[in-house]
Amino acid sequence: MIVKHLDDIIGTAADVDTEGWTSRRLIYKQDGMGYSVNDTIIKAGAELEMEYRNHLETVYCIDGEGEITDLATGLTHPIRPGTLYALDAHDRHILRANKGVNMRMVCVFNPPLTGREVHDAGGAYVLAD
Repeated sequence: MIVKHLDDIIGTAADVDTEGWTSRRLIYKQDGMGYSVNDTIIKAGAELEMEYRNHLETVYCIDGEGEITDLATGLTHPIRPGTLYALDAHDRHILRANKGVNMRMVCVFNPPLTGREVHDAGGAYVLAD
């Protein structure tokens, strides 16, 4: 059984902070679950263009508001607590957090992250060996 608490992750190597987001890696590849789970903060006013070419991701918003734009279709969807979106086709997208408020998301990746990934120039994570 694996039991962790967010307080035990903050400030460790599993707490990855960038200009636009902070991701607390709760479950990752070395845990052997076949997926990873992150508690992620999208910082207020952030606009992030991403395309997970190597991963599928499901995201569930638990706090804050923003929007996601599917760059293939041009459709923009509002995000607020209770919204779930799944990038089931390695969808290139722009994620925006409203100004003045962070968005807090629970993110699940398959295959799992190793724990220290940051986006490459194309907005993706490199696939772990």
